[in-house]
This record gives sequence, C-alpha cells and structure tokens, in this order.
Amino acid sequence: MSISRILIANRGEIALRIHRAAHEMGIETVAVHSTADADAMHVRLADHAVCIGPPSATDSYLNVANIISAAEVSHADAIHPGYGFLSENAKFAEIVEAHDIAWIGPKPEHIRTMGDKVAAKRTAGALGLPLVPGSDGAVSEIGEARAIAAEIGYPVIIKAASGGGGRGMKVCESEDQLETLMQQAGNEAKAAFGDATVYIEKYLGNPRHIEFQVFGDGKGNAIHLGERDCSLQRRHQKVLEEAPSPVLGEEDRMRMGEVCSKAMRDMGYRGAGTIEFLWENGEFYFIEMNTRLQVEHPVTEMITGIDLVREQIRIAAGKPLSVTQDEVEFKGHAIECRINAEDPFDFTPSPGKITYYHAAGGMHVRVDSGLYAGYSIPPYYDSMIAKLIVYGRDRERCMMRLKRALEEMVVEGVKTSIPLHQELLQQDDVKSGNYSIKWLEEWLKTREA
Repeated sequence: MSISRILIANRGEIALRIHRAAHEMGIETVAVHSTADADAMHVRLADHAVCIGPPSATDSYLNVANIISAAEVSHADAIHPGYGFLSENAKFAEIVEAHDIAWIGPKPEHIRTMGDKVAAKRTAGALGLPLVPGSDGAVSEIGEARAIAAEIGYPVIIKAASGGGGRGMKVCESEDQLETLMQQAGNEAKAAFGDATVYIEKYLGNPRHIEFQVFGDGKGNAIHLGERDCSLQRRHQKVLEEAPSPVLGEEDRMRMGEVCSKAMRDMGYRGAGTIEFLWENGEFYFIEMNTRLQVEHPVTEMITGIDLVREQIRIAAGKPLSVTQDEVEFKGHAIECRINAEDPFDFTPSPGKITYYHAAGGMHVRVDSGLYAGYSIPPYYDSMIAKLIVYGRDRERCMMRLKRALEEMVVEGVKTSIPLHQELLQQDDVKSGNYSIKWLEEWLKTREA
C-alpha cells in the first residue's frame, strides 16, 4: 500500500508533529480544523485544509461524519488521529477502514479491548503482563466487593472500567467506606463516560508510573523502545516525563521490555502502543495500555533516534518495522516539560493572545509547539501549548540543559506553567530522581502552606 496524502484528525502541536513527519517522507497533508483554529500553525503549513465545524470539539474534532467527508473531498488515502479526541475510538477506526482509507493506528479490535479497563486487565494477564492484585473483571455486588477487598487487603482503589483522567476513582481505606465509595465511583463514571462499571484493585502506597513504548507490525513482529518515567503528576495528569527512568537498571529494562514486546507479538499488535505500569519496591504492575501515540513520545525519540510518527506511517502502509530489537540503541537521557497556558500554581486556564514568543534553542533542545506571536489560544481545548524536550549525555547534563532552556523560553500574553517547571528543577527530590506519583501534589500542598 502506498500513502500519498494523510488527513490529520487533530490539532495543536501533535497535528504539526504529524505534518512534519509526513512531509519528510514526501507525503502531502490535509489539516482539518474548527472555526476557532482557522489561524493555527498546522492549518497554515498543511498542503490542504478543511473546516469541519464550530469551536466545540463535539461538533468538529469529534465529528466522525465531518472528518470522513473531509477525507473524501480532499482525496486523503490515510488518517492519523494523533492522541486524544478520536485516537482510541475503535468505531472511528472501523469506519475509516470501511471507507478504504488507511488507519494509522492499531487494529480496531485491539483499541476496543484495551480501551475497556476490565477487558484490558484480563487480556494483559493472559499475555503474561504482571497485574495489580484485584477483581477479575467488573464488580457490582457489595458482598463480592467486600470479599475481594478482604482478600487483597485494604486500602483498595475502586476504578471506572471506561475512561481515565482520575474520574471514577476512589481510594477506600476500610470496609465501612466501601459501599458508599463504590456508589460514588459508579456515579462519577456514569456521568463522565456513560458507563457505571467499576472494578477493584490493591492500592499501592507510593508507586512510580513507568511505561514502555512498544511497536508491532501487525504480522507477529514487535519491539520495545525502552521506558519512560511519568511519575510527576497532578490529578493523574502528567507534568514532566523522562527517559530512561532514574530507578531502573539495564537488566530490569530489558527484562520488562521483552515481556512487553512478547505480549505484543502474541497479540499480533499493529502500530505504536504504550504499556503503563505502577512500579513499587522493584515490582511492576500493569495498569493500562494506550493504543496510540503518547504526548511524551519525544523523549523516546531523543534517546533512541527513532522517529515514532514515521514508524507509524510506515507500518500503516504495510511495511515491516524499520529496526530489529538488537538494532535499538539507548543513549543518554531526555526530559520533557509540558507547557500549559494556565496559572503555574493554581492551574487556572489562561487562554488569550500571544504577544511575544521566543522558543528555546541550542544543542539537543527541541520545542514541539504551534505557537507564534499574534496567535490567540482558544479556550475550548486542552491547555497544553508546547512541549520542551531536552537531551543530555547523562541525567545531570540533561537537567542543566533543561534549566537553561526554561530560562530562555519566553511566552508573553498568557500565564504558563514555565515557572512551575523552574521551581521543580530546584527541588532535591527532582534533582535526584527520588519521587513518586504522589510527590508533586504533596509538594504543591507544602508550597501553599
């Protein structure tokens, strides 16, 4: 199969990222956009642009009929969904393929399976991935819930089977809270995702979030590209990511990487995926799999030299993986800071017009962003406006380069999270890599006190 024109079903920095990879491969791009994004950089640079609706994402970037129509009128022969929006919508992937358009992503059945957290956990266990102790599927009866919680021991966490972002999640410390918290979690899940199904897991006290990047060609071949440490989080949203993890040694990296890539080979997985784990006391526990490109994919690119978007496009065109596992080399250290248009410490969104913009530069500094002076950040979408990624021969040099790059980067006209990152780099725990998924929220509380 030959891909000559890709419709990018997304916006912002990821749309621009896909456009650049496509152009480097000699492939034309089609930008779809809402009326609010008519002046966005990816729209300006794409070979073709199609407006697909008003500002609301529901009426534009989530409007399947309009996106398919845009692909047809622009004669696109492939669709790349980026991340977010429709990227993990199995029905959309099926519709794309039903219209004889290449889907630059995993097989729809794998998106569907891994998008249901109960089914994902069951599948992961069958594939040999280590699991957090908990229920074998959904739990609806309080008697069953009490028995499971008693067996694995309190505290436990009640989780929504659908969705993410921390919604439909409740930590239960004792049996007398269980029934109330199950109801609350189910109600939240129903309101957020239209599905009240919940399940129960052992609650880990102070874990790290470590994820492995995997790639499959859909024909039984799969590799891993190492891990990323995404433990600096606020409300289950990642703030800073790095690769490799400061706590993993080479032996554990290769062992778990092989566990993950074998699972993908057995699954017949196609395209990019990320297998996410909680890590505590040297043990890994599967939490979910993202069947798409991740926001933090650049840190993996920096330490491997492999263009993940290019690889996605090649695989969607029916080509084999461009490298074998033995050919993957891990060199140096990379860190990504997510830069959001928001107050750096109370996190209130700060949309508005960019009056001045200067991107950080220099050796091994990368900025993924669609910002430019005069651009107006719309209030309708996610607040992330840029990603600052730096590389160093080791973690210490990477941290020093990141500190310099943050000082150099200027975004005026709106508030940004740059000052937050600058303070984080001054903290001893961040400097040493000694932090967990709870560290950032606890530090923010201390800072406010």
